[in-house]
Amino acid sequence: MNKFFAIVNPAAGGGRAAKLAAPTLARLRDRGLQIEVVESAGPSHAQQLSSEAYGQGHRQFLAVGGDGTAHEILNGIFVGRSSVEKVSLGFLPLGTGNSFLRDFAKDGAETSLQALLTSRKRPVDLIRLIHSQGEVYSFNLLSVGFTADVAMLTNRRFKPFGPLGYLLGVFVRVVQLNRRSFSLRCDDDQDWDDRRALFLTFNNSKYTGGTMLIAPNADATDGLIEFVRWGPIGRLALLRMLPRLYDGTHIEHPLAARRSVRRVEFNLSKPVDIMIDGEVATLHCRSIEIVPSAVEIFV
Repeated sequence: MNKFFAIVNPAAGGGRAAKLAAPTLARLRDRGLQIEVVESAGPSHAQQLSSEAYGQGHRQFLAVGGDGTAHEILNGIFVGRSSVEKVSLGFLPLGTGNSFLRDFAKDGAETSLQALLTSRKRPVDLIRLIHSQGEVYSFNLLSVGFTADVAMLTNRRFKPFGPLGYLLGVFVRVVQLNRRSFSLRCDDDQDWDDRRALFLTFNNSKYTGGTMLIAPNADATDGLIEFVRWGPIGRLALLRMLPRLYDGTHIEHPLAARRSVRRVEFNLSKPVDIMIDGEVATLHCRSIEIVPSAVEIFV
């Protein structure tokens, strides 16, 4: 019951994971946990490793890195399988953002360690995105518009700077501001919503970008997607509002709106950039849906 399959992303946190993984894993072994350890060698490798490990019978996984490492592990387990036996995931958050754990504790690293040592875990939901070429699972959020634009730029140019890099990406995208329509409808809506927006986010948890409280009402355990929409705000107003993205009061703006939904259907004519758990892909999105209590998280 205490055997874990740990996947270490040595590049996470600008190389921080490579330095700290061994002593942290040794601490867990000293307390009785059995851990099989492998290192990922590049993008998508953790997904391949977790898929193979699940096929070999592993059901307890440990993400040693950032949110991107956990994202790949979960997708390796879930993508392409019609059903998945109950799996558990623990975190050694040694990456850059580590947004997801902030929903549960301010000191995510120490809380995660204690949860692993005491077998304390809770079921959480996942969001499933269906696109023209397959599916993707998210445990944090999916987003289109300004937020995806920022993530794309940050990942390409500013990721080594950590949280500062995210801020740099925000200010560059404010200058290049692009407000557009993403046609969709939710649950039992009859009409398509074609209004222009700054961004749309579909959230399982509250935080993104490390400390940005993008969806203060999100709950990763409630079986719902927290849908946050921010209309076509201008540059100056956005600059004034940016600090409020970090305390969640941005949703009080007249152009902001939120609702809890179970399914979203898209009516898009072409692929769009979409941020999924901090990474950006260009996909022709069809729909998203909540998968309640899909995985148990040590927290």
